[in-house]
Amino acid sequence: MHRSRVLILSSVVFLFFIPSTSSTNFTQCIADITGGLYDATPEALSGGRDNHGKVVPLHNATAITYDLCKRACGSGSESFTWTVFSAQFSAWLLPWLALVSQLPFGSQLRTDDVVSVFLTIGSPALAAYSLVLTVLNGQWVSRRLAGIAYPNVRMAWRVLSSLQQAALQIDDADGMLASLVVLPENDDWWEELAHGLDYTQTWSASAVSQITWVIIAYLFTVIDSFADVTNSVNSNGQGVGSAFLWLLPIVVGWLQVSPKSDFTRVCAAVDRANVKAFYASADPRHPVLASDVTEHRAFTLKSHEDHAARRDEEASAPIYNYARFLPWVANVELVVSVLRAAAERATAHEPVDPYVPWRAAAKGKPPVIVDENRRGSLDQVRRYVGAARGSRVGRVDPNFLMRFLIATALALFLQWGTVGGAVVAVWFTPTIGLGCRSGSYILYAAVGTAVWGTMVISSFLSFYATVAGQSALPSKQSPRPLPAALIAGRLSTFLRRAGKLLATLNAIWIVLSCIFQFSSFYDRCYCNSSVLGLGKNAYDVLTFLDSDVTAMKAAWIGSIVLALGTAALFEGKRNASHNVFRFTLNPPPACTGFIYLHVDPPPPAP
Repeated sequence: MHRSRVLILSSVVFLFFIPSTSSTNFTQCIADITGGLYDATPEALSGGRDNHGKVVPLHNATAITYDLCKRACGSGSESFTWTVFSAQFSAWLLPWLALVSQLPFGSQLRTDDVVSVFLTIGSPALAAYSLVLTVLNGQWVSRRLAGIAYPNVRMAWRVLSSLQQAALQIDDADGMLASLVVLPENDDWWEELAHGLDYTQTWSASAVSQITWVIIAYLFTVIDSFADVTNSVNSNGQGVGSAFLWLLPIVVGWLQVSPKSDFTRVCAAVDRANVKAFYASADPRHPVLASDVTEHRAFTLKSHEDHAARRDEEASAPIYNYARFLPWVANVELVVSVLRAAAERATAHEPVDPYVPWRAAAKGKPPVIVDENRRGSLDQVRRYVGAARGSRVGRVDPNFLMRFLIATALALFLQWGTVGGAVVAVWFTPTIGLGCRSGSYILYAAVGTAVWGTMVISSFLSFYATVAGQSALPSKQSPRPLPAALIAGRLSTFLRRAGKLLATLNAIWIVLSCIFQFSSFYDRCYCNSSVLGLGKNAYDVLTFLDSDVTAMKAAWIGSIVLALGTAALFEGKRNASHNVFRFTLNPPPACTGFIYLHVDPPPPAP
């Protein structure tokens, strides 16, 4: 969205949500208190405090109790100043909102892309979880196919890795998948699909400029805030910059991964490849085009209109990889089992057609399997990979749990590390303690975690409902209470919708919270006194001492180190676009981040 439009929209939202209350002039309020205007009031008798909350005479006080603040200054906020608001909003928040445009989209429905934005902002943990899973899955499928000496294994690795963003459905019925793996005529199918999915959506000039803008704006505003600490201390963006810092490694991480999230392009690649698919026939020497036999194919991108719980699998924006995790793993396991069964037969020099002797490759050539050894009738092809066909429905590799735990730990680490930096920055800004600003960040992180948990549980329930439904035998008895699969499916749908609603509200909340901070809405007695944390002992610091400024600077430095360190450890150091642009906001190679270490895994070794 254009910068001016974002600013206008934010201003409208600000004016709409700010209640029309009388503003407070804290400068005049302090003058009235020190001038003795309220000396005769009960609140003033014990209302004097130092900056650590200790009772002092009012004439020596640098802080006052919350009760005296309300009596003298009222409950309203400091008056809104457009120059402060526009400068802070443009410097601290606007660059991050603009960076959202660099997130990968590409879903068939625009609504899915819009929802993906709310899911990302509303739950950084969910965005990081899907990113880490995608990276780990790429490495896992390479290891899973390693050691399988059969044609097209590397093609299968490229295809399966690229289809993590698709609602992939692999059909092994009637020997379709077996024919794809075994028949030499289908080598073109694997090559066509791998080539069709071999495209990158990575470092563009727009992405580089947006990231550069964010980095420079962040650095300049941090330096500016340290240059004059006490100027608009309660409305500066120290916390805002850290609270949104998680977005930088998420965007850079997806640019490195380059997910195949263009729904139209992926569908076209699958359709083009399926035109070349061959199907084993009754004649061992003459397979036929699959299109001459059936409209079904081994690899399809399925629509789940009949299964509402699996709706998110169809949205190709990469954040929805959380929903495709287990179904994708099950599909990989099916392909791996067929390839491994065929490879074991080939290693034993068993041809597909048992009536044809095994033919060895010519001397001097690399170890290959000649085409004559891979041809056979439909029944022979199915028997050749018979061990794989015995795989139960929905089988997943048990190691998926380790990838899930790693992705969970890193996702929560990124969210709470960066948002935690924001909490530190405002927590240790006098009055020290839990207040409106720090509480808003904690609430944001907590709700973001709840969204992540809700969506992940929904995806697990959806997979269980699908597998249980496919495995269940039809019953001829009278209707009984709802089966577990149906209950799980309905609960999954409910949790998915609830999670999206919660993420939308949380995304709106964090933006509004930042606007409230820049507009001085939080600059009121209640918030400045940290009533949320101090309760009856709440007090409002009126005058900053040199020791307060020193401690505040130290806390701000700590918050920046915490947020930047978290983002750097998550992302790491990476060169982009053939060294055209070097992303430098990272630690040295010795502290390289997780994504950099795991992206671009090597192909499976034969």
